[in-house]
Amino acid sequence: MTATYCISCGQALDQEHGFCPRCGAERWEPAETGPVLRPPPGAGSQTFQRAATRAPAAPRLRWMPFLFAAGAVFWLVELAQFAAIVAAPAGRDQLRQALIGAGIKQDISTVIVYESIVVFLFEAAAAALHAIAYFGLRKLRPWGWIAAVIVAAAWSLILVGIPVLVVLLRRETRQSFGIS
Repeated sequence: MTATYCISCGQALDQEHGFCPRCGAERWEPAETGPVLRPPPGAGSQTFQRAATRAPAAPRLRWMPFLFAAGAVFWLVELAQFAAIVAAPAGRDQLRQALIGAGIKQDISTVIVYESIVVFLFEAAAAALHAIAYFGLRKLRPWGWIAAVIVAAAWSLILVGIPVLVVLLRRETRQSFGIS
C-alpha cells in the first residue's frame, strides 16, 4: 500500500480521509485512464516547466575558469604586497617620496590613507570578480559568464582580455551558459 499525501500541504492522508485534516483540501485521486506521471499542481503553485537544456561546455572552454582563478590569485597577491608596503615604515616613506615627487602639496599622510583605501577596494573588487567568474564558469551559470565578461572587458583596456572577451562572446560559449 502506497502512502498518500495532500497535494496542497503535504500532510499524510489515511484511506478514509476525503479531505486533508490539516488544510481541508479535497483529496486528489488520479484518473484511471493512462499512466499518470504526477498529480496536477496545487492551488497557488507555479506551473511545471522543463528547464531549458544547455549545451555542455565545449572541451576547449574547460581552461577558462582556471584563467579567472589565476586572476583572483594574482589580485590577492597584489593586495598582500600593497598591504606590506603600507604596513612597513620604509614602504610608507617610499610612498611619501613618490607623492612629493608627483607634486602633491596637501597633507601626505591623508593622501596615503585615501590612496590606500582606493587601492584596497579596487584590488579586493578585482579579486572578488575573478573569483565569482571562476565559480560561475565552473558551474556553467549565467552570472559567471557575466562576471567573466566584465573582467575580460576590464582587462581588454590593456589588451590582455581581448582574446578572452572574443571567446566569451561567441554564440557557442553563450549557449553553454544559457545566454542566447
